[in-house]
Amino acid sequence: MSSLSAATAVVIVLILGYLIGSVSFAVLVSRTMGLRDPRSFGSGNPGATNVLRSGNKTAAILTLLGDAAKGWVAVMLAAWAARAGLAPEAAVPWTGLAAFIGHLYPVFLRFKGGKGVATALGVLLALQPWLAAATVATWVIVLTITRYVSLASIVAAIFALCYYILGGGVAWRTDTATGVVVAALAVLLIMRHGPNISRLLAGKENRLGAKKK
Repeated sequence: MSSLSAATAVVIVLILGYLIGSVSFAVLVSRTMGLRDPRSFGSGNPGATNVLRSGNKTAAILTLLGDAAKGWVAVMLAAWAARAGLAPEAAVPWTGLAAFIGHLYPVFLRFKGGKGVATALGVLLALQPWLAAATVATWVIVLTITRYVSLASIVAAIFALCYYILGGGVAWRTDTATGVVVAALAVLLIMRHGPNISRLLAGKENRLGAKKK
């Protein structure tokens, strides 16, 4: 693979990753099931948590699975391309980041997307299954104790990076790209929760199951 073809292959898989990430399952599931557009109520965020506010748990679960699946699919497609010699191995983790960015700023929704928790999980699952499992466990524990979905997501994002550094000591030094991507996922996810952080500090954030204030 020449340097030009390698660069072209990277651009192609990154674009594909971004487009896959841009597919909003919150909107697709809601339309398919005859529900209101999730951008028109609650937080206005096209994600599983806001879809849950519609009262339809099935729709929320499907949204969660779909958003996670697109992160996983994007990475696995890039991995397949790398194994087939169609793209460099280094492009694999970056494609996961591209899918995550696609969820945050989807071209199909005029660049107004969700917060990316489920998609980030799908990316982690494809890159490092053990890391995804540890992150989910952290999310569940924090949510169970506090009932704050946003706080659970923020804490899980922070711990995901810590888990990778501590649990992947050698991998951190030999696989810099994955380490940087995990860090980028954590930082971007926390940034997307800026309003939630403000409400948490002000004591105005809504707990899971409570009516929106």
